[in-house]
Amino acid sequence: MQREQLADFLRRRREAIRPADVGIPDGPRRRTAGLRREEVARLAGMSVDYVVRLEQGRSSQPSTQLLAALARALRLSEDERDHLFRLAGHQPPTAVGAASLARAGLVRLLDLLGDNPAMVLSDLGEVLAQNRASTLLAGDHTGFTGLRRFLVYRWFTEPGTRQVQPDHDVEQHARQMVADLRAAAGRRPDDPVVADLVARLEAASPDFRRLWAEHEVAVRRADRKTFLHPRVGPVLMDCETLVTPDQGQLMVVLTPADAESRERLQLLMVLGSEDFTVRG
Repeated sequence: MQREQLADFLRRRREAIRPADVGIPDGPRRRTAGLRREEVARLAGMSVDYVVRLEQGRSSQPSTQLLAALARALRLSEDERDHLFRLAGHQPPTAVGAASLARAGLVRLLDLLGDNPAMVLSDLGEVLAQNRASTLLAGDHTGFTGLRRFLVYRWFTEPGTRQVQPDHDVEQHARQMVADLRAAAGRRPDDPVVADLVARLEAASPDFRRLWAEHEVAVRRADRKTFLHPRVGPVLMDCETLVTPDQGQLMVVLTPADAESRERLQLLMVLGSEDFTVRG
């Protein structure tokens, strides 16, 4: 671990980012170049004290999970992300491991979408990055580990996950998730991660076993979904999916499907995120 070089790199990358690039208002009283440490901490989901110690060269060795979160928060390119890992004493992610980190270009696109909810997912349904609007609408899905990091696993093993949608949409959404997982499994026949995920789901959920046995295949494309939000009520959203050329990552962009949903989404953006988090 190259503490001094790591500290210098983190400071310089923080100071190089404009607040507007990550959805933070650039007010007239701002004196700090780039982002404040507390803003980086919030974006990365870690304590301000740890960010301070990293920038002062006094921290313990950060884990690969923390480095991935910092790379997202600081909008690092793939080369910069690999450099960050090396400075911290870790090998950069392999091609497989890199798939669990949202591509830098997609993260920048999230920022540009502003008040339109959007998220980046792996082809197995792991949420790799979200913009603020997506977090406000659907909760923060980026902090899960193990099998719980996959949306499909939580959907079939944690009933509370399904409460965000009306009862009459649950079966259809379950079918879509299983069909999409089946398509991913077909593209990755020898991947132990896929095999383990399917085996765990079959062992844990009769509903998954039933749908998996039907062998439906469908890559997610356009869709319409209702979100039952506890603060503003039902929000009907059109979902458009953009897939990377290698089909390893995808971006889901949500837009209001009617005027009422547009008004509720605008209200949600004003209300902010207090008291609404994904629990599990």
